[in-house]
Amino acid sequence: MHIARTGRGVATSAAATAALVAAALATTSQAGVTTAAPAAVPHTKAVPAIAGHTLVHGVASPLPSAQCQAKWHINCYNPLQYRTAYNLNPLYRQGITGKGRTIVIVDSFGSPTVQHDLDVYSRQFGLPSTKVKVVKWGHVPAFDPKNSDMTGWAGETTLDVEMAHAVAPGAKIVLVETAVSETEGTTGLPEMMSAEKHLIDQGVGDVITQSFGATENTFPGFARGDFTSIKKLRYAFQDANRKHVTVLASSGDGGATDMKADGKHYYNKRVNSWPSSDPLVTSIGGTQLHLNDKGDRVKPDSVYNDYGAGGGGQSHVFGRPGFQDGVKGIVGTRRGTPDVSMAAAVNGGAWIYSGYDPTATGWDVTGGTSEASPLFSGIVALADQAAGHRLGNINAALYKLAKLRNTGVVDVNDGTDNSYEGVTGYKAVKGYDMATGVGTVNALRFVTALAEAGHHS
Repeated sequence: MHIARTGRGVATSAAATAALVAAALATTSQAGVTTAAPAAVPHTKAVPAIAGHTLVHGVASPLPSAQCQAKWHINCYNPLQYRTAYNLNPLYRQGITGKGRTIVIVDSFGSPTVQHDLDVYSRQFGLPSTKVKVVKWGHVPAFDPKNSDMTGWAGETTLDVEMAHAVAPGAKIVLVETAVSETEGTTGLPEMMSAEKHLIDQGVGDVITQSFGATENTFPGFARGDFTSIKKLRYAFQDANRKHVTVLASSGDGGATDMKADGKHYYNKRVNSWPSSDPLVTSIGGTQLHLNDKGDRVKPDSVYNDYGAGGGGQSHVFGRPGFQDGVKGIVGTRRGTPDVSMAAAVNGGAWIYSGYDPTATGWDVTGGTSEASPLFSGIVALADQAAGHRLGNINAALYKLAKLRNTGVVDVNDGTDNSYEGVTGYKAVKGYDMATGVGTVNALRFVTALAEAGHHS
């Protein structure tokens, strides 16, 4: 899967490729708006594997949805609306804000303005800001705002940090900036995994969110059934599993398909992407929210399928893990993704603020599963605080809670699917499906239920 990014002027197209790919595939149709062009538009180089799309760029101030509809024909939401939609405010009133917990965010290159941007974002919506601790892993090059690869990742970094903070305002944030851009195959992933393992071994981080991914088929050896190149990269997740650190990954923005190794074209068949497909990772898919200005739902959530589509499907590398035995009628003998979903549609995208590009400083509307994964990292941080300890790998608990009533797992079953680029996707149905996983969450109930279900200390 491609990295879920939201770069300025980028509208990416793939679950984890979103923002950067978006930039490479974008055509500007009117002032401040970027819309995705056909996937056949040529690229001069492989684009980053990010999952996200940015549609509106460099606006002076965030606007209400009615004005977004008038200007750009999309809904746009702020963190206060998300807090209502996901029923987070009662938790905050109880003091459950993520305090004492740490979210680790991993992105190539990072953003030189991430702290300033988070401060502006927080001030705009009356949120407390927090200090972002930046860890540079390797010889991270100086930021060049004219380098589309770097600005794509900076957009992703901005989205990751601001969405995690929006949900868990009391949590600490550690941003790991790596020196090699992840595109497809193993490129960039060794640095990311070594950085993650280092932090895990140092005891840093309770939950790790990854808005990137590479299509399984692009890894060396895949065509001949040799999955060694992927399995050699799993050591960070195995370490996280031992140390009870929760690991999340965006499921991608290409529906049931994803990018080829050239970063330009999509497979014409169903594929999946790693790390989302890893059984040691919780795969975060995408939904579309339908909210009023207060954040109340005007209708139930639906499948993310607008300027991208929520990634999902069967892994070709990993067999069905035990926690999915209860849904074997749907996933078959393979690991199925996603596991759970959060907001990702661009029509209903999130306002974020960034200043890394001096030519487009301001507010953007962005989406993609690059948004969904950091949102859910905030949910995990809240649950960790409520439990008083790390919950670690939550997959078994998640599927158990989905079978029970009043646990805060909210089914998404509107019947639409995540077809994309001509590849038939999966429909949202009652119960688990490979469009949205077990569904989404009502945080008030879910955080409490997940905390009670956790057994690790």
